[in-house]
Amino acid sequence: MKFQEYRIAEGIKTSIAKLGYKKPTDIQYKSIPPILKGEDVLAIAQTGTGKTAAFAIPILHLLQERNKTGRNEGVKCLVMAPTHELALQTESVFNTLGENTRVTSFCIHGGVEQEPQIEKLNKGVDIVIATPGRMFDLVSQGALNLKGVQILVLDEADHMLDRGFITDIRDLMKHIPKRRQTLFFSATISPKIKKLAYSLVNDAIRIQISPKDPVAKNIEHAIAFIEMDDKRFFLESLIKDNPEKKILVFVRTKVRAERVKKAMERVTIVTDTIHSDRLQEEREQTMKNFRSGELKVLIATDVSARGIDIPNVDFVVNYDMPETSDNYVHRVGRTGRGREKGQAVSFCSEEEKYLLTEIEENLGKSIQKIEISKGDYKTTLEITGEKVDDWQSLMKEADEFETSRRSGSGKGKKKKRK
Repeated sequence: MKFQEYRIAEGIKTSIAKLGYKKPTDIQYKSIPPILKGEDVLAIAQTGTGKTAAFAIPILHLLQERNKTGRNEGVKCLVMAPTHELALQTESVFNTLGENTRVTSFCIHGGVEQEPQIEKLNKGVDIVIATPGRMFDLVSQGALNLKGVQILVLDEADHMLDRGFITDIRDLMKHIPKRRQTLFFSATISPKIKKLAYSLVNDAIRIQISPKDPVAKNIEHAIAFIEMDDKRFFLESLIKDNPEKKILVFVRTKVRAERVKKAMERVTIVTDTIHSDRLQEEREQTMKNFRSGELKVLIATDVSARGIDIPNVDFVVNYDMPETSDNYVHRVGRTGRGREKGQAVSFCSEEEKYLLTEIEENLGKSIQKIEISKGDYKTTLEITGEKVDDWQSLMKEADEFETSRRSGSGKGKKKKRK
C-alpha cells in the first residue's frame, strides 16, 4: 500500500511525497490505521524503522480534521520524550510533515530560557513535544494547561524508564483527561515496561516488529580487538582513512568523551562532543553542525544520542564497548537509517571481552571479527600523528581536565528532570 492510498489529508501526502517516501515501513503500515481509528496502540520496533512518522502522520491528520470544526484553544496532543535532542527531532518531524496543514507543533525542554516558550504557548499550539522537567515546571506555573489533551504519546518509553522517569509519567496522569487516546512506542519490551504500558493504555492494539536479527540487515557491523591504551591510534587511523565520511563515536562516559576529543586534537583531527554536561545551546549547535556535515566526527554518550535520527552517518565506532545488547543495537542503528547502508565497528579490549560475550549471547549470534595482524597493529601505532612523548605533559593535561570538570560540576547539583 502506498502513502497516496491512505485516507489522510492531502497536505500531509504532499509533505510525504516531498520527502521522497512512497511506501510505509512495517511499523508505519501497522500503526497508522489503528491510530487513525482512534485506538490506543502499544508498538515495539527497533531503532531506525520510522517510529516517529508512524504516529506523527495519523496525529496530524486527526487534528487537521478536528480543526475544521473550529479551533479550540489548548494543547490537543502531548508527546513525551526522554531527552532534549529527541524532543527537538520529533518537533522537526511534525513541522515537516505538517507544513501544509493548519496544525501547529512546539517543543518545550529545559536548558534554555522559559519565557519565550511561555509566550509561544500563550499564542496557542495544537501539539506539544516535551521533556518531563520543563513540562512540569510550566504546568506548576499555570503556563501549560493539559486538560484538553486528546492524544498522549510516550516515545522511546524504554529509555524514559532507564532515566528514572517512571514517577514523572505516573504524575502526568493527574494533569490529563482519563478519556484520551494513548500511543506507547518503545524499542524494547521488558516486564517493567509492559506493566507501565498496560496501566496507561485501554484495550490497546499491540504491534511488535522484531526481526530475528535486531540489527538492520543494511548495517555491516564487526568487532576489532584493540587494547584500551591503543584505541585512540586506531580511531585516528580510521578517521584519516575516511576524511569525507560522517563518523559517530560512542564512549561510556562524559569524561571519556572529552578525553577522546583531546586525543584527536593532538593529531589535528577536529571533533566535538555531545553529553549532558554541555550547555543546551552548545548541544544544539553541535548537532546542527553534524547533521549538515560541517562537523565530520561526533563523540557521544548513550544518553545524548539515544533515538536521534542523524542523516547519512557512514560509520559508527564503539570506542568503548556498550554494556548491554540493547545499547549495542541502538548504537549501531545510528547508521544505515531507512534504506541507507551503514558500517559499524566496535573496539574491544581484553577487559571488555566479557561484554562482547554477553552481547553475542543476547543477540543469539556471533558478531563478525576483524583480523588485525601483528604487523598491521604495530604499523597503526607507529604512524600516529601524536608527537607528545613527555608523559608529564600528558599527566598535567589530565589533571587540568579533572580539575575543570570538578569545578564545573560544583556550580550546582543537577535535578533529575531535564
